[in-house]
Amino acid sequence: MAITEQTKGIWLLNKVYKKINAGRWVNYDSSGDPGELWVWGSNDSGQLGDNTTVSKSSPIQIPGDWKSVSCGALHSLGIKSDDTLWAWGNNSNGKLGDNTVVNKSSPIQIPGVWKLISSRGREHSLGIKSDDTLWSWGKNEFGQLGTNDIVHRSSPVQIPGLWKSISAGDEYSLGINYDDTLWVWGSNTQGRLGDNTIVSKSSPVQIPGLWKSISAGSAQSLGIKSDDTLWAWGQGFYGQLGTNNTTNRSSPIQIPGTWKSISAGTNQSLAIKEDDTLWVFGWNLNGELGDNTTIDRSSPIQIPGLWKNASFSVSRIDYKSFALAVKSDNTLWAWGSNNNGQLDNNNIITKSSPTQIPGVWKSVFVGGAHSLASK
Repeated sequence: MAITEQTKGIWLLNKVYKKINAGRWVNYDSSGDPGELWVWGSNDSGQLGDNTTVSKSSPIQIPGDWKSVSCGALHSLGIKSDDTLWAWGNNSNGKLGDNTVVNKSSPIQIPGVWKLISSRGREHSLGIKSDDTLWSWGKNEFGQLGTNDIVHRSSPVQIPGLWKSISAGDEYSLGINYDDTLWVWGSNTQGRLGDNTIVSKSSPVQIPGLWKSISAGSAQSLGIKSDDTLWAWGQGFYGQLGTNNTTNRSSPIQIPGTWKSISAGTNQSLAIKEDDTLWVFGWNLNGELGDNTTIDRSSPIQIPGLWKNASFSVSRIDYKSFALAVKSDNTLWAWGSNNNGQLDNNNIITKSSPTQIPGVWKSVFVGGAHSLASK
């Protein structure tokens, strides 16, 4: 078909629609209105970005207007209102992307114009630039950078294609292309890539279906398809797949219901349904599920209230996980392990049910034992 002004206009409109739709479903990891960035919790590697390595049990503000944030176990990434990318914290294997392996306790700029980031894993980061190109950096022992090799990178390297959603898990990566296809690469132990094998991949391989949202955890993955159905795969030992058993799955299995946002944690998972109800499942040793018990759950259970977004911690060596979530009234709530003050109770007492953090909030993102939130 010949390209006319009309067909070109339709294509451009469709591309804009996809961007808007992607922003809705990527949840707290997506670009949005600029806001204040507040941080608290563990800071041994400078992951709070306040130019110290002193942990904080209550929020402190990081200067600037921020559109998007993401954090891994010991490092953090953020996109400012001018679309510049900044990184701070632990820099082993070059996961900050500044062409060094030196830790940074305050944000440093990474060149380029950016719109989406993900650093959920321990040792690597992903980012999408404003031209929809995908870039990766950091540790690459299992091919999690998608570069068809296992060479570590201390500065961003491009992955072919045009992309609209990404999630960096623990030693593996997930990405959604602009045609809504899902691609996976990196470590595949416990079947976390979902390609019906347990063989690691150093370049992206496709998972069947059309997808709109993804979340990679320590060893389990969650994804929402275009029809709003929820699917899970990977490690299920603690019930974190929500399949009412503890069986690993090397290909996606459906969780009943219609859903709109997800977060895969260390050994826990959470998801928000279309009716804004919050559901959790998996390991619960430290009250990470927030149901006022320490009983593991292998199928989703509801946490009372209506919720806008939520995030589980991921990839902490001691596996002391926690969660933050914002309700529909913009109040912020926290539960789970609090050994580094990451719940902002101004103490280190574990909470097995949601405890409110003062203020009016927009979104949250949590690392191994530190928290980032936007007001």
